[in-house]
Amino acid sequence: MRIGLLTEGGYPYVSGDAGLWCDRLVRGLGHHEFDVYAFSRSEAQEDGGWVPLPPQVGRVRTAPLWTAEGDGVVYGRRARRRFAEHYGELAAVLCTSDPGPASDPADPDADPGTGGTTRAPAEADRFTGALYGLAELARDEGGLVAALRSETAVRALERACHAPRVLPAAREARVSDLLAVAAHLHEALRPLSLDWYEEDGLGAVDLCHAASGGTAALPGLLAGHFFDVPLLVTEYGVRLRTHYLTRPDSSPAVRSLIAAFHGRLAAETYRRAAFITPGNTHARRWQERCGADRAKVRTVHPGMDAAPFAEVGESPERADPHTLVWTGRVEPAKDLVSLLHAFAGIRAAEPGARLRIIGGPAGPEGAAYLEHCRELAARFFPDGTGAPHADGAGPVSFEEIGGPGLTGPADAYAAAAVTVLSSVVEGFPTGLVEAMLAGRATVSTDVGAVVEAVGGTGLVVPPRDPQAFAEACVSLLRDPERRARLGAAARARALELFTVEQNIAAFHDLYLEIVARTPARRVRLNGTGDPLPFAAPVEAHVPGHWTDPASRRPPRTAPTWATDTPARAPSPARAATHPVPGASPVPATEAAR
Repeated sequence: MRIGLLTEGGYPYVSGDAGLWCDRLVRGLGHHEFDVYAFSRSEAQEDGGWVPLPPQVGRVRTAPLWTAEGDGVVYGRRARRRFAEHYGELAAVLCTSDPGPASDPADPDADPGTGGTTRAPAEADRFTGALYGLAELARDEGGLVAALRSETAVRALERACHAPRVLPAAREARVSDLLAVAAHLHEALRPLSLDWYEEDGLGAVDLCHAASGGTAALPGLLAGHFFDVPLLVTEYGVRLRTHYLTRPDSSPAVRSLIAAFHGRLAAETYRRAAFITPGNTHARRWQERCGADRAKVRTVHPGMDAAPFAEVGESPERADPHTLVWTGRVEPAKDLVSLLHAFAGIRAAEPGARLRIIGGPAGPEGAAYLEHCRELAARFFPDGTGAPHADGAGPVSFEEIGGPGLTGPADAYAAAAVTVLSSVVEGFPTGLVEAMLAGRATVSTDVGAVVEAVGGTGLVVPPRDPQAFAEACVSLLRDPERRARLGAAARARALELFTVEQNIAAFHDLYLEIVARTPARRVRLNGTGDPLPFAAPVEAHVPGHWTDPASRRPPRTAPTWATDTPARAPSPARAATHPVPGASPVPATEAAR
């Protein structure tokens, strides 16, 4: 089958998020074809280039989210009226209803109850009507870039905020707030202006697979709206949660309106998706709280490559019985300060204990935090200098992969009697799973999906509790038999649940199930022009209007005097199509293979 893989700031860019997961998925499903539709987040990301692509990637189409030059589209009077109507309706919905979770959105571990939020169906219909109305307008007229930047958009937001019965935060919006919200909607709705929604574009794929929610899933929604292409949405981190927890310095009006938009978009994405695949139960609870139907949700854990850890996992005797190892990106959320406080208690009980902190800083904030941790370690343990562990200078060392004796993550875990995780915020703990594949006992804080990953194979303590953390570590350092049992159980659990093979097999089964449940949209022909047997399921021949995708499309509102299809303007600047070297050439018209 042909898969349209939708990404935002990820694959195929070298510096992309979740790029490794997407690359493994594409390479693992070599019997399928992939068309990649990717949004870039920065010029630096585009300049960094792509990862090497396998032959099953037929083409890559990219568009930037960080910039959009004018598309040259000038609306006539009727088109301006259509835009004002749809954009005004969108703004009105954002100002008059709160689509957020029933519980506090700032609490990532709140109990979502029975799942889903209470939303007025009429309000949801108004949002989707406005969204798809703007998509229809962009498809008919050639784009929305200039219209979204226009004074008409800001005026529509202003009228919506001053209408009766709006949210208190929206009523207090100032001009600067309206401009900020309009700028954000201009960026969020930029995918509507692309020329991807044609018969030889997303209309030619068998299904769309969005590698995240939010903007990445929007092309999948439009492919379903225009061509009835089914959508699969994978979220290893819930994008909606990010919008609730960011922009702390923005005004209440900006936060409220932006959160309302993304809450509505998430609800529509979950409604239209054939399946939703969170990477863990923590993400699943968020999705259900935000409207996802439990019948559609299938948890698919991230897949890790177990091969690099096989030798270490089968050689537990290589571990230093007195060494604790922490790995990851150094940043405040990892709470290394609490870890150092806990290690002070560990040293008091076990004077021979050592702590290796292995990882580089995450940006300027991480660099400052790393320096603070070095200074704290020097005060706590004056006999140490913070030099690499190989020098044996002190009980605490700060190292990075690639340094002496650390050619890869497996070397980091090889010397560990116990692997530790001290985070106060965590999604899916990739480093912890690597330690499990390496057969090491673990002590972790109870955040994010840690308990789900560890199961009963490691010790879990409350976050920001150095005393409990220290007691758990000391209990394992003093009991080598228990460490061995927990390490063996952890490796068995990781090999069963968290390997690349299980991840690929799960998505392969979902692809087949989605396509099997989707009526055929076109007849496939062989080389002689005859229909391929079994290319169209039997139910595709059952009489009824539902068999004709065109009958479900909303009526166009083109001028009555127009006799031909309206001419389209070029796609927005920097939106590009890239045939993949080595793959079948793509003609200038970009006809699907």
